[in-house]
Amino acid sequence: MTDYVFIAFQDNEESRPLVEAIERDNPEATVEYQPGMVRIQAAGRLEVNRATIEEILDREFDLQEMHINLLTLSGNVDESDDQFVLQWDN
Repeated sequence: MTDYVFIAFQDNEESRPLVEAIERDNPEATVEYQPGMVRIQAAGRLEVNRATIEEILDREFDLQEMHINLLTLSGNVDESDDQFVLQWDN
């Protein structure tokens, strides 16, 4: 059985670059748009990379900004200034 991790954001203009960056960095992830929410799921591990978000936004980005539109997540969190990782430790 595969353990899935997921992260969900409000579906708004501020979250769209985050979703795009996560899709780029996690091509195996599935993205599900629901009313008012975007849920991104992957088997085992999901990465959010500051550099990818900055490339999309064309400005500096503090990963703490992500928490403003974060609704929920599932997985163990490993967070630094450059990366936010969700995974299940086995």
